[in-house]
Amino acid sequence: MALNVGNCPRCGRLFAKNFKDICPVCMKDIEKEYEKCLEYLRQEKTATIQEVSDATEVSVRQITKFIKEGRISIANNPNMMYPCEVCGVLIREGNMCDGCRGRLTRDLTAAAREEKKSGEAGNKNGGAYGVIDKFRDPSR
Repeated sequence: MALNVGNCPRCGRLFAKNFKDICPVCMKDIEKEYEKCLEYLRQEKTATIQEVSDATEVSVRQITKFIKEGRISIANNPNMMYPCEVCGVLIREGNMCDGCRGRLTRDLTAAAREEKKSGEAGNKNGGAYGVIDKFRDPSR
């Protein structure tokens, strides 16, 4: 039976891995951070994510994680927003702002169109990779 051990990505300590990928010490620290954020937001319902971070000394990144995990509700906190994963503009839902989502959609559509064009051209010239079977080539 192999012991499943690893280094905690947060603090670097060696620990026996279990259902979480961070060590028990960091788990306790994260729970304390969560409690601090929750307590602050109970008192300051109009706080922004930066204000919560400044007041509690919990990183914006960790607060964002609490929001995405559903542990901190932004429904009751009208000014609570977190950064878009692409450009950093503040958003209230999802991972990307509307601008980045639209740009990604356009890029994917254009890439699919380009792929389709090159696929059609490839089929005329011997398949997707432009390979011609010498043994079946009628000109030989």
